[in-house]
Amino acid sequence: MSVAALPIRLIAFDELDDPSSRGFDPAGQGRDTLLLVRCDSEVFAYLDACPHYGGTPMAWRKDAYLNGDGTRIVCHAHGAQFDIATGECLVGPCLGQRLTRLDTTVTEDGDVSVFMPPGSASRVGKEGEPEGET
Repeated sequence: MSVAALPIRLIAFDELDDPSSRGFDPAGQGRDTLLLVRCDSEVFAYLDACPHYGGTPMAWRKDAYLNGDGTRIVCHAHGAQFDIATGECLVGPCLGQRLTRLDTTVTEDGDVSVFMPPGSASRVGKEGEPEGET
C-alpha cells in the first residue's frame, strides 16, 4: 500500500518576488532541505541537494539559489547551473543529471504548498549526504 504525499503550506505566492528563490525546512532538520523558485506565474520546488556530490546544499547564503539574472538555479559549491523548469544540469560537473523535483500547488487563496513524499526530507542527511550513502 502506498502512502500519498500530503501538501505542506510554505508561503503565500505574493510573498515571492519574480524571479526569486527561497529555502525551507519543512521537516525541522535545522537547515533548508528544499527550495522554491518563482519564475513568472509558476513556482517550482526541488530538494536542496546537488546531484553532483552527495546531495550538497546549494545556496551560498540564505535563499541564494539563483544566478545573478535569475534565469538558472546555481549550486554555489560546484558552480553547476540548472534549468529552473526542469531541474536539469546545463553547465557544470553534473551535466545531464537533475535536481529532485517536488510537486507544488497554489491554492485559490494564493498559498504555495509542496507535496513531500514520505521520507523525502530524510533522504538528505544533516551533512547534506543522502542517507544510506557513504
